[in-house]
Amino acid sequence: MKTNRRDAIGLAKLLRAGELTSVWVPDEVHEAMRDLVRARAAAVETQRVHRQQVGAFMLKHGRIFPRKTAWGARHLRWLQEQRFDHPAHQIALQELVDAVRTSRERIVRIEAAIKEYLPSWSLASVVQALQALRGVELIVAVTFATEIGDIRRFDSPRQLMGYLGLVPSERSTGDSVRRGGITKAGNGRVRHMLVESAWTYRHPPRVGKAKLYRLEQTTPKVREIAWKAQSRLTARYRSLSANGKKTTVVCAAIARELAGFMWAVAREVQPA
Repeated sequence: MKTNRRDAIGLAKLLRAGELTSVWVPDEVHEAMRDLVRARAAAVETQRVHRQQVGAFMLKHGRIFPRKTAWGARHLRWLQEQRFDHPAHQIALQELVDAVRTSRERIVRIEAAIKEYLPSWSLASVVQALQALRGVELIVAVTFATEIGDIRRFDSPRQLMGYLGLVPSERSTGDSVRRGGITKAGNGRVRHMLVESAWTYRHPPRVGKAKLYRLEQTTPKVREIAWKAQSRLTARYRSLSANGKKTTVVCAAIARELAGFMWAVAREVQPA
């Protein structure tokens, strides 16, 4: 029999035994920022779908863009220059291209709103400091901060890595231990962005002008962490690639360690 009284007694016993895990509850402002960042992610996905629809339409009619880079000024001009015998085809293409433009304008508006409200947010200092790391720009940093929240709830970098599903899976039977790919448990939004950011570590360590500006706005400790991350992760990327690891495996490994460095930066600057 299930009753509220029995449930309450069961929970009380678990609490007394230390078997319950506390959860972090975001405040209203944090939820608002998170919703805004997620709205941008939804807009990016919509843009991706609309671009695929344009590509499929052109491919169906045998129209192939002669250059490698799509969706730049040349590609858009090329799309506008396309002519079809039947007016219905022309209208269909125009509607598809307009949908891409509309979705892009939506992304720009949301990003402007993020920049507007970010300075008044309690984790603005965390977002700013995270951008000292290679591969971590505004959207990656603000996504990390909104999805993770209070970094102090993770006692170690490995706890954060596990929360993001970046640790290897394991199957153990007796004396046999087999490790597989990453678990992909937990927050997929941050995991996906970190894997994308991991690509930037295939290049040798260096600090460009834009990143130098970000570094100058941070503390000496954060700058130290950022350079340590760049030195280690670029070397690890080269080492794993030289050992014949697949690029996807290499990026997952780099993303896992990058999460650890982001943990260190956030812990350094997050307000008490």
